[in-house]
Amino acid sequence: MKTTIGLLIALLFTPPATLCAADSPKPNIVLIMADDQGWGDTGHNGHPELRTPHLDALAASGLRLDRFYAAHCNCSPTRGSVMTGRHPNRYGTFHPGAPIRAEELTLAKVLQSAGYATGHFGKWHLNGKNGDKNTTDMPGRAILASDPLSPGRMGFDEWVSADNYFDLDPVLGRNGVPEKFHGDSSDVTTDEALKFIRKQAAAGKPFLSVVWFGSPHVPHLALPADKAAYSTLSEKEQNYLGEITAVDRNVGRLRAALRELKVADNTLLWYCSDNGGHEGPKSTGNLRGQKGSLWEGGLRVPGIVEWPVRITKPCRSATPCSTLDIYPTVLEATGAVAQNQIQPLDGMSLIPLFEQKTEARIKPLPFWDHGTGHAAWLDWPYKLHLKPITTRYKKSKEDGDLPATLLYDLSKDPKETTDLAAQEPERVAKMTAALAAWRASVEKSLAGADYGGQPTDFAPGKKKKNSTK
Repeated sequence: MKTTIGLLIALLFTPPATLCAADSPKPNIVLIMADDQGWGDTGHNGHPELRTPHLDALAASGLRLDRFYAAHCNCSPTRGSVMTGRHPNRYGTFHPGAPIRAEELTLAKVLQSAGYATGHFGKWHLNGKNGDKNTTDMPGRAILASDPLSPGRMGFDEWVSADNYFDLDPVLGRNGVPEKFHGDSSDVTTDEALKFIRKQAAAGKPFLSVVWFGSPHVPHLALPADKAAYSTLSEKEQNYLGEITAVDRNVGRLRAALRELKVADNTLLWYCSDNGGHEGPKSTGNLRGQKGSLWEGGLRVPGIVEWPVRITKPCRSATPCSTLDIYPTVLEATGAVAQNQIQPLDGMSLIPLFEQKTEARIKPLPFWDHGTGHAAWLDWPYKLHLKPITTRYKKSKEDGDLPATLLYDLSKDPKETTDLAAQEPERVAKMTAALAAWRASVEKSLAGADYGGQPTDFAPGKKKKNSTK
């Protein structure tokens, strides 16, 4: 009897949150990424011709991140940052086509161990150059089961994936077996993601669905129906904008399915792109630079988060956020514990931002194009550039004329036009020291310090072979 009374008293005085914690369902996670979609490539960010009604609706109902950054100015490195929460230079994913390191702890591995079903659909591009030899049916190189860095080896239960960009009628690897598909690449990717999502929803199992579109990467080949809205523009623009229209349509399909399955409220859906635009000022939103550079045009991308049970009303934030933040945010959102977490993480959880408890960022954002030496340090509102270049893809006379150190106040000068370095020597010195300390920590990571001091199979500045440990 005493035991019963004591239990009743304990229940009466236990905070409701504690009582409900064990019964709270784990949120589903849907991570959507476009390929080469610039900051300006949405209707809500001001593109003069492009129509993106579904992305606009998502931005209007969730958290619109008006200053969202890719961790790198190119695709593979940014994709690695999503999977790890770590800057890609730490594990040698320096450039497009460079592989992730097999020893890295990925988001899929962590959630898989926490009871989540995990699926990857679309572009992977973290397996190095292995996929180039899988099929001659290009584009759309299927990732094979034998690939040591396939999605399946990196924590995904199911995957229908290509090693790089893919377009109409692609060949993708279904759990490592090449399969020919028909139709627009974004439609194909979404069809497969929805099969996975419906299966998990029916089973009542929480899921991670990574949906990485192959558009609007070149070559731009849109369906006639998707080009129709842009008939007054050039053929090139019709195809480019038509591919984004297909991406937009499929974002709408994913959101509609989540509502139909009655799992939308407790699904954290995150939309972004892997690097800045490369189709001119309209694509970059008139920001300086483009894909392949550490200027704002090469790094800023659309960023939108929807999670109705936690982001309860539409809001916008100008706080700088990054693809580096996805990993720690999802871990906090799900309560998943990363066993033997590899440190350091370069990202931070955005849950306080979701709950509108803060607008401050406690970690500066680091950028470093290892191949060119161009590095940048964003400590809001100031952005420091060291050894700046215009882009890794085109040599320009301007590269030789740029000072070695540049400083901009992005709150007043988002297009990076007015250098303040000479006026702010103390700030430059402080930010340069912080960037140098961070780069030193990256070099330690490359030397194996993050893996218990064990030797690695690569060194800074050298090509890295795929690890199969």
